[in-house]
Amino acid sequence: MKIDWKLLIMCFAAVFVVAFLGSLVTDIGPWYDSWKSPIKPPNFVFPIVWTILFAMIAVSLYLALSKKKHYFRVITVFGVNLALNFLWSLIFFGWKQGEVAFFEIIILWISILVMIISLWKIDKRSALLLIPYLLWVLFAGYLLTTLTH
Repeated sequence: MKIDWKLLIMCFAAVFVVAFLGSLVTDIGPWYDSWKSPIKPPNFVFPIVWTILFAMIAVSLYLALSKKKHYFRVITVFGVNLALNFLWSLIFFGWKQGEVAFFEIIILWISILVMIISLWKIDKRSALLLIPYLLWVLFAGYLLTTLTH
């Protein structure tokens, strides 16, 4: 498969713009540090995991768009998902609304599942690349249920 570098760069740019915007409203500081959980990873883990996941999301988007089919469906499912991803950061870290963030993360998780199902028919590799994202968001949702002050 020949790489369409322009499309690949555009996919990475789109995904990492959302990641950057999310980072602007994410404050892993005293408020977040005050939450306790037996399964809460150290703070340095989050940017590493999210960078890897966002790269996988970008490659998934690229693979799906490379098929030159179903552009509207692909752009829609990724667009909705990335908007929900940003919204979660805004609700949890920006507005500090843990309970609301829990309900939003359920919607985010469902959107990832919809992406995987939609992409399976277009490019199986694209769909498979999203499984770690699905699992990480599931873990994040579970983590939310264990957080206490």
